[in-house]
Amino acid sequence: MRELPWPARVYLAAVVATAAFLIARFELPGDAWDILLVLALLFLVCESMPTLLNVEQFAVSVSFSASLAAVVLIGPEGAALVGLIAVVSVRPGLPLVKRLFNGAQFAVCGFAAGWAYQSLGGVSGVPQPHQFDELIGPYAVATAVFVPLNIVLILVMVRLATGGAVSFRGMFQFLLSYLGYGTFGLLVAGLWATVQSISAVLVLLPLFVARWAFGQYHAQQRSYDATIAALCQAVETKDYYTRGHCTRVSLASGMIAQEVGMGSERLRAIRYAGMLHDVGKLGVPTKVLQKDGPLTEEEYAAIQLHPMRGLEIVRGIDFLDEAYEGIMHHHERHDGKGYPMGLAGEEIPEFARIIAVADAFDSMTSDRSYRGARPVAVAVDELRKGSGSQFDPELVAAFIRALDKEPWQPPRKVVEVPAEAAETATKDHDDPTMPIEVLSG
Repeated sequence: MRELPWPARVYLAAVVATAAFLIARFELPGDAWDILLVLALLFLVCESMPTLLNVEQFAVSVSFSASLAAVVLIGPEGAALVGLIAVVSVRPGLPLVKRLFNGAQFAVCGFAAGWAYQSLGGVSGVPQPHQFDELIGPYAVATAVFVPLNIVLILVMVRLATGGAVSFRGMFQFLLSYLGYGTFGLLVAGLWATVQSISAVLVLLPLFVARWAFGQYHAQQRSYDATIAALCQAVETKDYYTRGHCTRVSLASGMIAQEVGMGSERLRAIRYAGMLHDVGKLGVPTKVLQKDGPLTEEEYAAIQLHPMRGLEIVRGIDFLDEAYEGIMHHHERHDGKGYPMGLAGEEIPEFARIIAVADAFDSMTSDRSYRGARPVAVAVDELRKGSGSQFDPELVAAFIRALDKEPWQPPRKVVEVPAEAAETATKDHDDPTMPIEVLSG
């Protein structure tokens, strides 16, 4: 508790106090105790074995299905009591503060869902088979109240406890899948009407299948991210000054994509494309990339081929989807004077047009061996100058709007330069203010 910032402590106290107020006057009917105990046990089993997500120290479980079943079988207060069981979760290493918050927020969500259910005419108690048609609508609303409220309460705590921005990447998909798992609560209630307490045992199998599916999905995403990170690291070992460039281009590309309203799947793909846009440099001789002075036509041709070499390297990675086009065409220009194919305007894939803006911006705002980082304002002015010639003007405008909403954090200034990095004065082919010189003939 002492480690939490004071806003987080106040928030925790408010959530706990609210949960205590909602439960304090509840009197459980004698015939409902067996239902409460079985649902509490079901909740405890699921809550004690959650699925870890990509976010550090963050996990989800499908235990809320038991709370939603309690909404139907017992009522709002019963659902709150079932959620409160999270306090005694047997998950190892879970601090008391997290136990208190989890139990309190589940109790609040359960009560709110139960209130919504009854407000729409839902009747609490063991339902009869002929009553299910009448329960579906109120139950759907109860689920729609529980799940978003649960997510909001948690994200607010994360924001207050960490002091950092909360990422909503993939949140819509996560919300939809979470809502889908809420149907297990109605399944429990339906089975209770026929087989009573055995229903909890019967529903454990699909619940754990759901948990396994959660885990598989996020394990797959982690393996994807590890693959991308390994390729980026291989590229950046060729040049000390470009370390972190792939990650920053990915971030800037995501900012532009969000500003123009891309969906979650395309947003993930554009971030992958930003990470891998320069992977083709692995096929360019290091002496060419680090050459000091003008390049010969053959050397410049080798650099111009790097987008195509990048496509060859990643062609077998099937989860990249539309990212291939971003990797292949990110050096095309809006006026048709780019490479490797001389595409112009709308002929250039959207991913490539986005990465071109992000790539140039990060190059200008990063330290290079031949110059220091330029201020963000200067880089933005250069993007404006290139709008309509080198860059898509709509995407430049979108990036500027995104920067107004979320200020850019330039990379840490290079202070101590390794000897091998100091020996080269390479010009960056991504920097629009310092074009590479080519010796003709």
